[in-house]
Amino acid sequence: MIYRDFKDGKKTSMLGMGCMRLATLPGPGDVVDYDLAESIIQKAYENGVNYFDTAYVYLSGNSERTLGKALSKYPRESYYIATKMPGMIQTKEDVERIFNEQLERLGVDYIDFYLCHNVNERTIDTFINLEVPQFLEKKRDEGKIRYIGFSSHGQPETLARFADLRDWDFAQIQLNYFDWFRSNTKEQYQVLRDRNIPIVVMEPVRGGRLASLTESSDAMLKEARPDRSIAAWAFRFVQSLPGIQVILSGMNAMDQMDDNLGTFAAEEPLQQADLDLLEKAVDNLIKEVSAPCTACRYCSECPQELDIPEILKIYNSYAISKSFFALGALNQLPEGKRPTDCLGCGVCANACPQNIQIPDLMAELAEAMNRMGRRG
Repeated sequence: MIYRDFKDGKKTSMLGMGCMRLATLPGPGDVVDYDLAESIIQKAYENGVNYFDTAYVYLSGNSERTLGKALSKYPRESYYIATKMPGMIQTKEDVERIFNEQLERLGVDYIDFYLCHNVNERTIDTFINLEVPQFLEKKRDEGKIRYIGFSSHGQPETLARFADLRDWDFAQIQLNYFDWFRSNTKEQYQVLRDRNIPIVVMEPVRGGRLASLTESSDAMLKEARPDRSIAAWAFRFVQSLPGIQVILSGMNAMDQMDDNLGTFAAEEPLQQADLDLLEKAVDNLIKEVSAPCTACRYCSECPQELDIPEILKIYNSYAISKSFFALGALNQLPEGKRPTDCLGCGVCANACPQNIQIPDLMAELAEAMNRMGRRG
């Protein structure tokens, strides 16, 4: 296991176990499959993982409960628990109540790494106005918190504003090679590096999307390194960056655990040729799964008056990520103007100079929306 020096002589395993996606049983209620979750947590611990990340809102609180119970059989000083204060708080009383509830759920007297959860453009002022950092400092002085940090999905400017509030012990951001090449992740990373804040990485495999790209993109990577899984490329990319303290992986199956333990057994930094190949694989992924819409609006004669270029923009985000979160933008469209309202008449496809089979993509989005509705 790779370890990184932290503070006070402590070392954290570079592989951390994220507990947002613990295996659940069929049916409603976010009921965790405890036997499976415990066996995975046990294997992680016994193979050197000592950093376990959860949050108040994960799995309706069952993530914290499961993690606390599963770790309770080990010496308390032999592992680190990270959990978070949600941005949905409205009063200082909420902050105190939630923190005490987390201690009870986890069955511990103190929390090692405590974060303000998902600091972004909507939540930053809530954390500041309710003086959450000051509350956490008080709890640290009482011995109930060891280290104080925050996680963020915000813009670099928001990240910098919050980072400058105090001397943070660590911070957590989404970082993976796809977002590095195609988003503002590099800027977010630099905000933290400029302030010498140790970085905990979430979504290194982008919610599992980078565990398998497309058949041809996977083939590129496999040809270069037949012995390396596609997911391992994503972890090796993050391992290669300076300043990374922990890389979280939401392992909910033993094969994922086994592969990750192999990847984190020893360091193997990527070389420039590897980085060039990853960027090429990303370009190929986007080319293969995206609709090549140029927003020329030749399709605007739609009898339903759908904003087809805007819908195709959302489709591309969904096709690349395969995440239901990307479909949320469809619900912001006016009623009667969504993919579910497409007649499948083909007027748009006949007019499209890029030969996009628009009715097929509308049907795919409509089915995805229906699945999302059944899940919710």
